[in-house]
Parts: sequence; structure tokens; C-alpha cells
Amino acid sequence: LYLPPQGSRMDEQRCILPPPLKVSLGTVDFVAYPQRVLGRRSPFPLILLPQFGGYWIEGTNHKSSATPGPEQQPCASSHIKLETNSIAKIYRKQFMGKEHFNYYSMDTALGHLVFSMKYDVIGDQEHLRLLLRTKLKTHHDVIPISCLTEFPNVVQMAKLVFEEVNVDRFYPVLYPKASRLIVTFDEHVISNNFKFGVIYQKFGQTTEEELFGNSDESPAFVEFLEFLGDKIELHDFKGFRGGLDVTHGQTGTESVYTNFHNKEIMFHVSTKLPYTEGDTQQLQRKRHIGNDIVAILFQEENTPFVPDMIASNFLHAYVVVQVENACSDTVTYKVSVTARDDVPFFGPALPDPAIFKKGHEFHEFLFTKLINAEYACYKAEKFAKLEERTRSALLETLYEELHINSQSMMGLGGDEDKLENGGGGGRSQSMDAMGLSNKKPHTVSTSLSGSFTETPKTPGISLIIPGKSPTRKKSGPFGTRRSSAIGIENIQEVQERRAPYIPEAQDLSRSSSNASSFASVVEEHDNVCIEEYNTGLESLCSSGTPHKKDSFGYVSWVEDSMSNTSATSQVSSPGELFNSVFNTAIRLQKFSLS
Repeated sequence: LYLPPQGSRMDEQRCILPPPLKVSLGTVDFVAYPQRVLGRRSPFPLILLPQFGGYWIEGTNHKSSATPGPEQQPCASSHIKLETNSIAKIYRKQFMGKEHFNYYSMDTALGHLVFSMKYDVIGDQEHLRLLLRTKLKTHHDVIPISCLTEFPNVVQMAKLVFEEVNVDRFYPVLYPKASRLIVTFDEHVISNNFKFGVIYQKFGQTTEEELFGNSDESPAFVEFLEFLGDKIELHDFKGFRGGLDVTHGQTGTESVYTNFHNKEIMFHVSTKLPYTEGDTQQLQRKRHIGNDIVAILFQEENTPFVPDMIASNFLHAYVVVQVENACSDTVTYKVSVTARDDVPFFGPALPDPAIFKKGHEFHEFLFTKLINAEYACYKAEKFAKLEERTRSALLETLYEELHINSQSMMGLGGDEDKLENGGGGGRSQSMDAMGLSNKKPHTVSTSLSGSFTETPKTPGISLIIPGKSPTRKKSGPFGTRRSSAIGIENIQEVQERRAPYIPEAQDLSRSSSNASSFASVVEEHDNVCIEEYNTGLESLCSSGTPHKKDSFGYVSWVEDSMSNTSATSQVSSPGELFNSVFNTAIRLQKFSLS
């Protein structure tokens, strides 16, 4: 056998490597230092992408044609739209001040849940408007009732809007001021106050120290600041101050402020913040602009800007503006936008070429771009994690407030419980008694009919009739049900009658029958006998409700009955006291027989 030399075999295994990858975007190449670009022939790009990437860029064409066409005109006003969180405003628009129902529960996987449901008529069709809040997001859906095989209970409604819900029951919110708490949580992501940095870049400046070291303002920069807003005195300023000192003057004496569509905007102008002699980093300036999320970089002359030129953990987007024909009737502005890779694209889109005439259209475009840029930056990984932690903490606080106040309305969680648990900051003892912790001692169906009882974990989407369109108008889903409204004078009497059945109410959600956001009791006539009342409850609980009680339920049942009897004896007449004691004895006997 002939064995080729070792070197020949290695040559056969070698392969030709591809040429070095050169990444470019239009005429913008990745250049290590902007000084190299300045050595070339102008014009220079407004933005140079960093050598190792990490940013995207929009608006690289700034060559104006001698015969401008329609494609060169700025975006029409109809295309300029502020991006807002529409779901955050749904509760205020569709639920608040109208009849609706609020519930809360705890999911072992999803965490705290707050659910809102409203019966709505859209056109001539009946719908269920559902709003489910989780620690990650708020889910919203509108379900036509005609597409459902049967009217669902609350758990099934929650699964209709989010299939991953896995709870046994929801608890009705009984606090009259619950809507205020819920709308505050929903709208915590909406802000009408913004702060943006404004950085002045002169010709040839390519370092952070040079940018923050500018103290004088050229006429072109002053003209641009006047275009942005009004120059205001910071001392005793009453509007949104954006973190600036309005009392002692430690952040300068003046700034630029404006109101754009009822949104207050304060600009952190680099040249108006305090200048410190001998401090090359100018930390007094950087601590404000470096903590902004979006900044404007104004270029008086053609000098490229590199996004990583400024070291900051917060700055995620820059809008670079370069002036031409400053302080004249034909002043124009070239615009480029850059942001970090994990920031999604935000509108309005820049025209091609990205050149604007000074005027109202450019003002609307620029401010809309700035606000949308901040909203988009919140979706970046760093801010998204912070928002998730904040939302989770706020939702837990909302959950506990709804629970504690609902228990207080029923007389189950007073001031003593709050003090014992640290002033109401943590979970109350009544929460553990109701089974709201992650531990689930019972699995009870919360359905309204036998079909739901057989498969209590069936996703709610199975309730929808396949291929059926909402064409038939049904009678109101609450038309055959009695009103749950009661007078203040009847609350005590109804509580006496329902006290022995509190443990059953904890094991079975009543929210799907006669629950509301303010009351979950049924109005009964004073002459209804106990046997009829118990029979009605047993028929309501017949779908999967266990009649066998454990020792803990029996003790709680007796203690609640005796405590209610004792409390009633202090305020009731002798006849009412006798009836209450007699009724309690009858229920104890009936309970022991069962």
C-alpha cells in the first residue's frame, strides 16, 4: 500500500476560509474611531455604528434631490401617532362607573390574579368583556355570548381570556372603593411626564468629555432650543421639573420646558446644567443626561456621532439632528435615529431623504418620535425586567388590599388582624382560613351545571360552539336571576342567616351566580323559613360540593356562629336575639345529623 506523506493528507483536509465579513448599512461602515472618517472627504454620516455592533440605525440618506418628489416630503400628520398602552385605559373607559364584577385569586404558576368581568351589548349582540391581570401582562378579550354553549362561571371566563389559568375558584371583591385601586394599578404604566437629554456636539468632537465640556451656545443651538420649547427659570418652577432642583439652584438656573398634547416635557440641556472647573467628566451634567433614556444630539456641523461614545446604562436611544442654513428662512434639519439592538423599532418612520423644514410638521414628528422612543426602550431587556418586578409587586399589593378590605366588609378581618400581621402589610390570618395560599386542600368544581362538573379543568375555550357566528340575540344572562342588592339595614340580618355556611362559601365560588363587586348575598324575605333556605343552598351546592366537613371546618363553623350570635346580642332586640340563638341551635343539630 502506498501511504501519502503526512503533509499531503493535511493539505487535502484544508478548506478555503471565506473572506472577512464586512457589515455595512447603506454608506455607513463599522469604523473603530470617528477620527478616521473626519480625514475623508465630507459629507460625513450623522451616525457611525459602533465597531462591535449593538445598535441599529434609521435614516441614512440625507442627499436632497434638485427636483424634490413626493417621496421626499415629511410624513403626513395622519401618519404621526403616539404609541400608547391601550389596554391600560380599558378599565377606565369600559368598566369604571358601570355595572361590572371584580374577583381575585391565587394561581400556583401565574401568581396573583385580579379579574374583571362586564356584561356588554355591542350593536344588537350580547358580549362578555373580560380583563385578567397577571404579573406579566393584562389580557383583554370580548366574547360573544351566542358563541358559548352555556353561560360560563368565573373560572371558565378567566380561561376564555387566558387558557393557562389553573385555579379552583375566584373570590368576589366586596370593597366599594375597589375600582379606584384597580384603575390606579392599570394606569401605572401611563405617564404624562417625560424628560429628555439634549447634547451639543461641535465640529470635530468625538469624545464624551468634549461633548459634556461645552458651555457656550451658538446661535444655531439657541434657535433649536427655542424650537423645542420655552426657556424657564428653575427657581420656584411649578411644572414637571424632571429631577432638576427648583429650590436651591444646584442644577442650574434655567432649562427648556414644553407641553406637548397635555404631556409635560423637561429637557436636560447639557450647556445649561452646572459646569465644574477641573472636572473632565462633568459629572454634574452626566448624572442627569446619563440617567435619561432618550436624548437628542444636536450637530451644528457635519461630525459623526457614535452611540457608545457616551457610557451610560440608561441611555438606549438617540435622535441626532444636524442643522443646515441655520438662522435663516430656509433652515432645514437632517435626522437620524439609533437605538440598542433590543429596542424594537418605533414610529413614525423617517422619510427618504430624512430632511425636514423647520416648522409645525417637524415639531410634531420630533416630539412624537421622542415619546415613542421612550415607550419602545421600556421593552428592552433591562427595562422589561425592571417593569416585570415593579408590576408583580404592585399586583401583589392590589391583591392584598382587595382581600383585606373585602374581609373587613364581611367582618372577617378587622384592625386586630391587620395589626397582628404587621399593619396589613402582609397576608392576614383570614387569608389562610379562606384557602388563598398556594396550598389547595380541596378541589371543588365551581360550575353551574352538570356538564361543567364532570370536567372542571376543561379549558374555557371548549365552551365556544365551533363555527357558530354571533347571530342570535339571547335574553340577558342575568334576566332570570334575582337582584343581589340589599339595604344597609338588612346586612346584619342576612349575615346572621348565612353565618353557619361561611365555610361552604369558601369552598365553592358563589361569584358565578349572584356576586357583584359590592355584595355577594341574596336578598331574602324576613318570613322565609330555615328549611327552605337550607334546601335552596343545598341545591345550589349540589354540583360537586362535598357535604362532609373536616374537624377544622366544624370548629370554624361553630366559632363563627357563636361569634355572630354574641355580636348580635349587643345590638339586637330580645326577640331578634332569641331567634338568632334558636336558628343557631337548629343549624348545629342539622349539621351534626348530616
